[in-house]
Amino acid sequence: MKTLESKLQIECVKEFRKTYTKEIIFAVPNGGYRKGFGGEILRREGVLSGVSDLIIISKNKVIFIEMKYGTNKQSPNQITFQEKVESLGFKYYLCNSFDEFKQICKNELK
Repeated sequence: MKTLESKLQIECVKEFRKTYTKEIIFAVPNGGYRKGFGGEILRREGVLSGVSDLIIISKNKVIFIEMKYGTNKQSPNQITFQEKVESLGFKYYLCNSFDEFKQICKNELK
């Protein structure tokens, strides 16, 4: 299932970069389990469980997008991150499809 989510995210980023050339989109590679000393170093460096998959920066605006494929649900850490982001006044979206991603971008980046 993660592979399908990854393919969806790749398609969305490719379309975004082609369409919105003045804005920035980037992925936060926080996924996966990291154990031992390597995982501890990453946590000390600032890796934060639950951070959204994609972050979009536009003029005076930051948008957080969590990609989910099919019936996948947010983890408890992702829900906590969403609540914090929204409490700070930023937009956070759960995105399940390419068309939904395009609509979010269209609405937010008019």
